[in-house]
Amino acid sequence: MTSSVTYEQDVIAWANEQARRLRAGEFDQLDIEHLAEEIEDVGKSEQRELASRMAILLMHLLKWSYQPARRGRSWDATIRIQRQSIERRLQRTPSLKHSLNESDWWEDVWADARALAIQETGLTDFPPHCPWSLAAILDLQWLPTEHVTKEKP
Repeated sequence: MTSSVTYEQDVIAWANEQARRLRAGEFDQLDIEHLAEEIEDVGKSEQRELASRMAILLMHLLKWSYQPARRGRSWDATIRIQRQSIERRLQRTPSLKHSLNESDWWEDVWADARALAIQETGLTDFPPHCPWSLAAILDLQWLPTEHVTKEKP
């Protein structure tokens, strides 16, 4: 492969050069190994974004549940925005839905949500597992009214 810029030197310039070569049909000039890694990273990035948004949503649902006196428009807006963003992401990338059925994914997301809630509230008595169903979590109208239920996603 002959390239004016390598992957290690400048990934953006490298990506633009690879795109140009793809469009020009210069397949023998492509950096196949790095292209494959970048394509895989796109999927991982989408998964990280979904997990991050879900953790933020769950953290705010925990705060809503455990700190009723502090409920306000800001928390309500954050919950609504995260739900809408998750819904859009799942519509644009339907294959992400499989993550919502993986127990390991939920354990990681719940651990992140708990850690964020502990950091923001100073409380430590959050349940070890997500107490709400996936349907409730994603329901645009639902908000927890008590600490926990026995449901799991």
